[in-house]
Amino acid sequence: MLITKGVAVGEVVTIKLYSGEELVGKLSEENDTYYVISKPMVLSMTPQGIGMMPYLITVEPDKDVPIKKTGVSVILESAREFANQYVQGTTGIALR
Repeated sequence: MLITKGVAVGEVVTIKLYSGEELVGKLSEENDTYYVISKPMVLSMTPQGIGMMPYLITVEPDKDVPIKKTGVSVILESAREFANQYVQGTTGIALR
């Protein structure tokens, strides 16, 4: 059985909510009740493939968003290609 290390503050993570939404964002804080995500993006299908758009459209884009742990079914470190796409989309820095 493979044991994962979990997630750490500062990593780009993927969160699957019980509502079915899948988010990508930087984990900026974790406590007993919440994950705090910086610049969360929701994944969506586009004609060009998978795209990312802001999770909360009407909130300042740089605002950290607390997400209750009771609403999260899975949280894992994002695959490199999605982490790189997230970093490029939120900072303009292209990673390989």
